[in-house]
Amino acid sequence: MPELPEVETTRLGLAPHLVGQTVTQVLVRESRLRWPVPGDLPALLQGETAHSLKRRGKYLLFGFRHGTLIAHLGMSGSLRLAQPDEPLKKHDHIDLCLSSGAVLRYHDPRRFGAMVWTADASEAHPLLASLGPEPLDDAFDGDHLHKLAENRSMAVKLFIMDSKIVVGVGNIYASEALFRAGIDPRKAAGGISRARYRRLGETIKAVLAEAIRQGGTTLRDFVNGHGQPGYFQQTLNVYGREGLPCPACGAAVRCLRLGQRSTFFCPTCQR
Repeated sequence: MPELPEVETTRLGLAPHLVGQTVTQVLVRESRLRWPVPGDLPALLQGETAHSLKRRGKYLLFGFRHGTLIAHLGMSGSLRLAQPDEPLKKHDHIDLCLSSGAVLRYHDPRRFGAMVWTADASEAHPLLASLGPEPLDDAFDGDHLHKLAENRSMAVKLFIMDSKIVVGVGNIYASEALFRAGIDPRKAAGGISRARYRRLGETIKAVLAEAIRQGGTTLRDFVNGHGQPGYFQQTLNVYGREGLPCPACGAAVRCLRLGQRSTFFCPTCQR
């Protein structure tokens, strides 16, 4: 599933080619996504100019004068720039044709992504209203985590993956941040000291920032806005490395299930 770095990489790649462009046509080949694509989306966007492309958590927010197109890549979705004569791929579901001549093309084999429209303030939309702080903003740090973790018995990995606590710390990056912070992912969230949370807050920021610089992590079929893969996978310490030696101590990396998600950790380095 594309996580925050993949979505931010997509935003950074697309924004220079989208902002200031007018939508000349919208082609919807398949409207059956996680929620149905609004039937009036072509009429809403045709002739309108995109004035911004922002991100909130794993959502992309396409700003127009009269509302916001909220897009989510789901489990297998991607947005890429294409030329009008570029052959369609299977599962290319939606095209936004731009005044520059380029096409913003939405691809989603599993159709679990979304494109929804709101004429109201985007932050008030039900998909966004309850989200926690952005992990790369100053509003997020280890003190924030420590405060919200008080008396919580849930595993710390599940705690930092809760979008109401902090957005965008998905499975891959939660495993990597906990490894760098030396924290066992199974440990109760309420049983971790402020000092260790401060370290964890720093490692979450560092891991996500590094992943964005490297274009995200390519697992299965993620590509960025130019159709290119991400390379953070090449520097993963524990995720996907069950049975391989820990890069720090040499012990075998273990894998278990937490919250129905694969969780990778070093039993020696993480306490």
